[in-house]
Amino acid sequence: MSTSPAADVKASPPRVLLVEDDPSIRRFVQIALEELPIDLVEAATLAEARAALAEGAVRLVICDLMLPDGSGVDLLHELAAARGASSRPRLVAFSAGISAERREQLEGLGVDEVLAKPVPLDQLEACAQRALDDAPAASPSPAPGAVTQYFAGDAALYQAYRASCLPQFLRDVRQGDAALAAGDLGALRRLAHSLKSVLLTLGYGSDSERAAALDRAAAAGDTAVAQADWATLRASLLAIVEAG
Repeated sequence: MSTSPAADVKASPPRVLLVEDDPSIRRFVQIALEELPIDLVEAATLAEARAALAEGAVRLVICDLMLPDGSGVDLLHELAAARGASSRPRLVAFSAGISAERREQLEGLGVDEVLAKPVPLDQLEACAQRALDDAPAASPSPAPGAVTQYFAGDAALYQAYRASCLPQFLRDVRQGDAALAAGDLGALRRLAHSLKSVLLTLGYGSDSERAAALDRAAAAGDTAVAQADWATLRASLLAIVEAG
């Protein structure tokens, strides 16, 4: 049985962060989302939520507004302001008795959706599914101009160079994962800086821009944004490898 070249680098399921201090409500959300291919991470306080965000990128944040150590609005506002539109998680406010005025305020802050408690199971599932469907797609097909621009029209040379890059991309994925796990933004920046040029040379302009965004985030010392940008770039690299 053949395996894909990326078989030894497993893509993690997308993480969904639930910020809710009531254990019964957390259990209800677990039941609603248990059939979806996600990693549900739970936090009962803002401090726990921030710790979970520091551990890796998330696709969706479902956040209660009244928490033991502060307002969930503050966390949602931070996340909306900190991430670019292409990399930030989908943000959902989750609370009882949300007035029309509060709903308008949340939407103005950049919240994508408001769920009023109590919420039906199917609405929770649909909310999470929208976050999965909104995932940015990688670009396995390069721009044809790369062969002309960087390889003097020599398609065979381009293909040979591309083939040599595929195993390196797998090593890059492992290196990036290790850098994030160690909190080494310097190593992550050096990796992104290198990938930015390689991907552009291969004609993957959008993915080169993703690497450039990661380079900027790591240079700024912004761990949260760097984590999100790495998750996007990582998916792109694996998609290129899978395309062969």
